[in-house]
Amino acid sequence: MRRGSKVICVDDSFPKEIINFYTHLPVKDHVYTVRDLGIGVNWKGEPGEVVVYLESMYNPNSNKPPHPERGFNQERFREIQPPAWDKIEEETPVEEVLS
Repeated sequence: MRRGSKVICVDDSFPKEIINFYTHLPVKDHVYTVRDLGIGVNWKGEPGEVVVYLESMYNPNSNKPPHPERGFNQERFREIQPPAWDKIEEETPVEEVLS
C-alpha cells in the first residue's frame, strides 16, 4: 500500500469516543484512494501507529507533538489496486507517460 493505491475499508468499527477527534470516518466496503501514509497516533493519542490518509478525508491534527493529522490504522484497509504508475514499463519514454 502506498500513495495513490485504491483501498477498500474492511473495518469501520470505531469506539464511540472517536467522534471527539475526527470529523470524517471511512465506511466499510467503500473504496478510497490513499493520499499518504505515515506514523501517527492511535485514537487514544499513543504514537507509533502506521496510518493511512485518504484523498477525500481531512481530519484535525493530533494534540501530541509533532501534531500530525489524524489518520486511520492501515489495518482497516485492504489494497485493491496499486497506483497506476506501477504498471508503466521501465522502457516507456517519459513523453508517452506524460501525454
